[in-house]
Amino acid sequence: MNEVDISKNISEYRKRKGLTIKELANLTGVTSSLLSQIEKGSANPSINTLKQISNALDIPLFNFFINDVPTESLVVRKDSRKKIIFAEDDSFTYELLTPNSKGEIEFMLMKIPSKESSSKELFSHKGEEVAYVIKGSVCLYLMDTVIELNCGDSVKIPPHSNHKWENKSDFDCEVVFALTPPSF
Repeated sequence: MNEVDISKNISEYRKRKGLTIKELANLTGVTSSLLSQIEKGSANPSINTLKQISNALDIPLFNFFINDVPTESLVVRKDSRKKIIFAEDDSFTYELLTPNSKGEIEFMLMKIPSKESSSKELFSHKGEEVAYVIKGSVCLYLMDTVIELNCGDSVKIPPHSNHKWENKSDFDCEVVFALTPPSF
C-alpha cells in the first residue's frame, strides 16, 4: 500500500477551496508559517491542528488520510473499492463507490450484518443523505421515529437530522447511499 501524503492532501483541498495559506490561517487559528511547513512536509500536524484545518476547509478529517484514485479515473471496480471499517471485526463496512471523496457528492455502500447497527448513538451530518436498501431490511432511527425499510425502499434524510441504522433481522443488509457534501 502506498504511503499517504497528508501534506499534499491538505494543499490540494486548500487550493480547491480557492484559499491562500494566509486565509486558511485566519480560519483555523494556525499560523501561516506552520501551515506552509505542513504543506511542504517539513512539519507534522497534530490531530487537533488537522481537525482545525478540516473544519475550516469543510471536509471530513478522514480525507487527509486516504490515497485517492487519480482524478482521471471515473470507474471503481468491485474488487478495488476503498473500505472503511469502524468495528473491531470487519463485518460492518462502508465501501466508497465513487473514485474518491473530493467531489460534491459521495456514494457509499453500507453492509450491516445481522443484529448490528451503524452506531450506538444517533448522529447527524451537515448534508443531505439519500439511501436505497438493496438487500435485506433495516430500521432507520430518524430523530424520534423508527422507520422500517425493506429491499427496494428508499429514504431521504434531511441535513442535521440525528439518525442511525440498525439491522434487527437474522440476515445481512446492504444500503446504498449518497451524501452531499461528502462526510466520510
